[in-house]
Amino acid sequence: MDNFIVKKDEEANRIDSFLARKMKDTSRVTIQRLILENKILVNGKKTKVSYKVQENDEITVEEDKPKDISLKAQEIPIEIIYEDNDIIVVNKPKGMVVHPANGNPDGTLVNAIMAICKDSLSGIGGEIRPGIVHRLDKDTSGLLIVAKNDKAHINLSEQIKNHEVQKTYLALVRGIVKENEATINMPIGRSTKDRKKMAVTKNGKEAITHFKVLQRYDKYTLLEVKIETGRTHQIRVHLTQIGYPIVGDTTYSNGKNEWEVIGQCLHAKSLKFRHPITNENMFLEADVPEYFKNILDDLEKRKRI
Repeated sequence: MDNFIVKKDEEANRIDSFLARKMKDTSRVTIQRLILENKILVNGKKTKVSYKVQENDEITVEEDKPKDISLKAQEIPIEIIYEDNDIIVVNKPKGMVVHPANGNPDGTLVNAIMAICKDSLSGIGGEIRPGIVHRLDKDTSGLLIVAKNDKAHINLSEQIKNHEVQKTYLALVRGIVKENEATINMPIGRSTKDRKKMAVTKNGKEAITHFKVLQRYDKYTLLEVKIETGRTHQIRVHLTQIGYPIVGDTTYSNGKNEWEVIGQCLHAKSLKFRHPITNENMFLEADVPEYFKNILDDLEKRKRI
């Protein structure tokens, strides 16, 4: 662990610039990564990449040696929506886990991405989450960004933290939603009744979901959903809370449906963000999966409301 005390003539510099001059064998990108991983503290507290150091600040740096990724690359077919030297955006299929965990040691999106990108993935996500900037639930399909290098990963993480990445979803819910559009602002935290589930709780973290009705069907409504925050299971929890559970969701409703679909009818349709290296405005879309399209086609044949 390294310790540094900021002198008067060093104040007002960004912390990453300050440390880059002090730690000549460590790149600025690595320093930014360590800040995001909370391995760099200012006066014993977490800090931000943009923090400007002050005189007498005590900065501690804990730098772990990078671990070798022990995961296996697997040739798993996956649709690539966009790819360049810095990022890859894929259309994750329903039923695919994003990264390995208990019960899912392989066959994940990470295994598939490793086969596509070989050795060019950001290490910030750690040993089992290389390149993973954000996640989607196993049964949520759609767009997901993967960073190929640390610089891209840090930039995208900052954009997500600052709510600069616009994520738009399609959700088919049970019931006829009366409002044409609305915002749900309810805090979400771990359920006190079932620790494996999330719930709207008084002491939860801020969670904001916007939705707009795209089409009302007999007993169902198709919604366009945008989220300001990225809490675990946010859309599923919020929509269930207001009485419109997502079709097929077996965690936050009974999941029973006439199409016998298991897992929520929720699709990450589009992403709007700035390219982490070129700063170009990016807008990418992915079509709904076949099963979702078939359900919508079936509903279209019925009487609309």
